[in-house]
Amino acid sequence: MRTYSLITGLIAAPFTPLMPDGELNLRRISSYAARLTQDGVGGAFICGTTGEGASLTTAERMQVADAWCKARTPALKVIVHVGHNSNRDSQALARHGQEAGADAIATLAPSFFRPSNIGDLIDWCAPIAAAAPKLPFYYYHMPSMVGADFPMADFLPEAARKIPSFAGIKYTHDNLMDFGDTLAAAGSRYSLLAGRDEILLSYLVLGANGAVGSTYNYAAPIYLQLMAAHAAGDLKAARKWQALVRGFIGVMAKSGGMSANKAMIGLVTGIDCGPPRAPLRTLTPAQVTKLRADLEAVGLFSGLAEAAAARAA
Repeated sequence: MRTYSLITGLIAAPFTPLMPDGELNLRRISSYAARLTQDGVGGAFICGTTGEGASLTTAERMQVADAWCKARTPALKVIVHVGHNSNRDSQALARHGQEAGADAIATLAPSFFRPSNIGDLIDWCAPIAAAAPKLPFYYYHMPSMVGADFPMADFLPEAARKIPSFAGIKYTHDNLMDFGDTLAAAGSRYSLLAGRDEILLSYLVLGANGAVGSTYNYAAPIYLQLMAAHAAGDLKAARKWQALVRGFIGVMAKSGGMSANKAMIGLVTGIDCGPPRAPLRTLTPAQVTKLRADLEAVGLFSGLAEAAAARAA
């Protein structure tokens, strides 16, 4: 019998703070967790794509998990991504996440030798989930990165039958038809967490009640206004906020993608998460200056001020 609650609401996917030389900067995590809570974020999905989990060693990922579990506030849940191309390393990360006091674990599919069907994928996930049996288990669906593109509407009921701790899916894909079908299969028993910030409103219209995203690290007030407008039936306001999101994500995509995204948290919040790891490139000072100007031009900073004022009213 399930004894845990499902994860819903706005969940940030934190950047992993690094020193200029590329070593972990774990001291940064305490102020980071406090800022997420201040901004109304309900959780941190650590060591995923945004957290460059695939570029960290297993030992480093355990250190990051320890730091987040120690630094979190009572309002902030910690979901540890434990995906790895080695199932045994994934199991070790899952066990460690449970020992560290995480609230949930999640895994991607392997990206080198890939599962050929849903049965193979579930067989991959099951021992990882079993390594942390006290924690809810989420499958992280991101076919653009790992290549495993199976209908989640078919995966979910099979995973629910074969994985006792299965709790839902982090759905980072733009197949809205499958997302809707998967929501129908999930009912109220499982969480389906939307994973593309630029189309959050589309997920909400279909019925999503939670989301995980990288830009929630610094723009959560905007997304909370978007979600509130949708909940109130004010589609015009929700579209306005989503248009603002598309604008600054478009700037980020043209300015270096993940590298620009990691720079943006420092520009907006003052939390310096350092450089990304290779093969990602660090933006030059000139590129950061242009990035700031472009973000101002599309209204990110004024939008954040408007969202903060609306939240305070």
